[in-house]
Amino acid sequence: MSSPVVRSRNVLKRNSMRFAAVLLAALAIFVPGPNAALTAAREHHDQVPGFFRLKVGDLEVTALYDGTGAFDPGWLNGTKATMDGVAKAFVEDPHMLDVADTGFLVNTGKQLILVDAGAGTWWGGGAMGRLAGSLRGAGYTPEEVDIVLVTHFHSDHVGGLTTQDGKRVFPNAVVFVAKAESDFWLSPEIAAKAPKDVKPFFESAQAIAAPYIKAGKWHTFSGSEPIVDGMQPVPLPGHTPGHTGYEFSSKGQKILFWGDTVHALRVQLQHPEVTAVFDIDQTVAAATRAELLAKLAREDVLIAGPHMNFPGLGHLRKEGSGYSWAPVVFTDRWGQSANGKF
Repeated sequence: MSSPVVRSRNVLKRNSMRFAAVLLAALAIFVPGPNAALTAAREHHDQVPGFFRLKVGDLEVTALYDGTGAFDPGWLNGTKATMDGVAKAFVEDPHMLDVADTGFLVNTGKQLILVDAGAGTWWGGGAMGRLAGSLRGAGYTPEEVDIVLVTHFHSDHVGGLTTQDGKRVFPNAVVFVAKAESDFWLSPEIAAKAPKDVKPFFESAQAIAAPYIKAGKWHTFSGSEPIVDGMQPVPLPGHTPGHTGYEFSSKGQKILFWGDTVHALRVQLQHPEVTAVFDIDQTVAAATRAELLAKLAREDVLIAGPHMNFPGLGHLRKEGSGYSWAPVVFTDRWGQSANGKF
């Protein structure tokens, strides 16, 4: 007869073998073979948080991703030869007119200033409207924004200010917009005379502005009238009546937020005379762009373009009869300045 110790060991051995058999059976059910694992793997569609920041002097500038879209070739106006060239290039590269929608946050150390607020739910059919989420991803909240500077009142730039049910997304912010821009889009008389396909622009503009006006947080300015220290409004007429850029300066470095000076990067830099159907005064818009591009190519000014490929930051270089775009290259190292130094 075996001892109690031996019997216990035998029981443990049998139990261990039974447990191993059960475990292997379970694994056979829940762990598929190599081919099944590949087909069963779930895709993840979210990318990294949509923000990128750098330094301009003492300013912290954060690009805030709002979404992407495509600029229809039919929205561009130019000579037949130029547009034939665009059509041919577009067939060869269907992504040549892809655009981004981007807002920019400037932290001065004293104030948080947002330049344009993205589309919200007012434009883009769901492809845009991510700016508030990008802002949170960057470590800020909409409640912390002190000032919103509006380049112009197309809804892909201001839709993010207000929800569809009329609530302010930035409840503590004061909105600044050029008087000519505000007077145009908020005029019932002008809206009544607008063509049918343009009326929705007026309707959305008025709905977006209304809660800020009611709260006493809607301010207009004229020309280059200063708003905050270290910032100069830059009138850029043509695209809309009060289309305005904003130039910030700090420690000898400058950044210009130029709004919709350029929509189609790969066309309008080489052909500044090409306009967009959204330009209210096409002649003035083309003249403004030609003058500004020449100036910026001569100067060391960082440009923030809301429709350039994200993060929409870069410099202009003269190239032949036109210009080329030298983008800021993404880095995960905090402290990169406008000139690429740390």
